[in-house]
Amino acid sequence: MKILRTENLTKTYGKGATKVTALDNLNFNVNKGEFVSIIGASGSGKSTLLHMLGGVDRPTKGKVFIEDVDISLMNETELALFRRRKVGLIYQFYNLIPTLNVKKNILLPMLLDGKKVDRKHFDEIVKMLGLKNRLNHFPNELSGGQQQRVAIGRALIYRPAIVLADEPTGNLDRKNSEGILDMLKISNKEYKQTILLITHDEKISLQGDRIIAIEDGKILSDEVISR
Repeated sequence: MKILRTENLTKTYGKGATKVTALDNLNFNVNKGEFVSIIGASGSGKSTLLHMLGGVDRPTKGKVFIEDVDISLMNETELALFRRRKVGLIYQFYNLIPTLNVKKNILLPMLLDGKKVDRKHFDEIVKMLGLKNRLNHFPNELSGGQQQRVAIGRALIYRPAIVLADEPTGNLDRKNSEGILDMLKISNKEYKQTILLITHDEKISLQGDRIIAIEDGKILSDEVISR
């Protein structure tokens, strides 16, 4: 089952002599439960692609379908709700709310929607992330690795259609990086979560089941990794 697909996805900035094509007619699909690494050098278009897929920015032309819904047709209010409920975003710099404790940061998408918390699901996520003894702590009382785990919890709490992780280990040391990648793999294998991991690091990209390489806004290669 295809959970995500793009049709001639294009993003340009500027006009005339200053026009830059960040994404150039990208077409690809992602199946439900896949762990896909998207790799490219700085300026290749991978972060722009993540913003298009997450509905953070709009394409110049082309379409993005998530669960067969064309998000390019949504208005800003619809997009905000869709992102909250269907897209789990994990950034390099965590983006936690400093005035909220760990528990509320994880539950934030549901609190904003006034949704009842599935206590069993919440407890499972907290256990997987090893945060049971940190629920009442605030972000500034946590290590970088712990903050990123909170960000993963927040991304997973709504059982989103896809999780988009943008260089999630870029601000961490090797040990914490390995821990975060392990968490993503567990959420993929045990929770059947669909994950797209954006990275410039070839070694990290090998953690996925499939690697899409991007260069100058185009897909250079799309390969399934044989284990």
